[in-house]
Amino acid sequence: MEKIKGNAFLLNENVDTDQILPGYAMSYPVEELKKVTLRGSIISDFPERVNPGDIILAEHNFGCGSSREQAPVALKSSGVGAVIAKSFARIFRRNAINIGLPVITCDAIDTIKAEMNPKDEFEVDILAGIITNVTIQKQYPLNPLSQTTLETLQAGGLINKVRAKLMERGAI
Repeated sequence: MEKIKGNAFLLNENVDTDQILPGYAMSYPVEELKKVTLRGSIISDFPERVNPGDIILAEHNFGCGSSREQAPVALKSSGVGAVIAKSFARIFRRNAINIGLPVITCDAIDTIKAEMNPKDEFEVDILAGIITNVTIQKQYPLNPLSQTTLETLQAGGLINKVRAKLMERGAI
């Protein structure tokens, strides 16, 4: 699994799916979702600023609200490499993993935020369970992911994982 590299965007707690993807965009084609991703959040200019691999650092309960699957799809289609938060809403977490978007809890969010500068570059090593602020050469532990979650992320999502398993068995 490749390391994820990019800048970090900071969000507070209780970022709900309406902030991630406004309700009016639910019928947009996938390729259009990135134009409105996080428009309802404190970083409403996110679509203009995000680059492939960038990371979101957030507080508790990221992805709360509705169970709309489009919210993690919007983040992934905008280029977000990973979301690291103190905690996630359960359905959002499951939806994100199912599409291959790494969402990882981290108890060191407050320390990371206190020690970082806005232009710092980060690297996430999911297999090693570490996020590194490359600019200041400081590492922070991520909470471990289950083997099942790791396998799903390594496959690029649940559909790819199931397809690979079926191919192994000669079922397709």
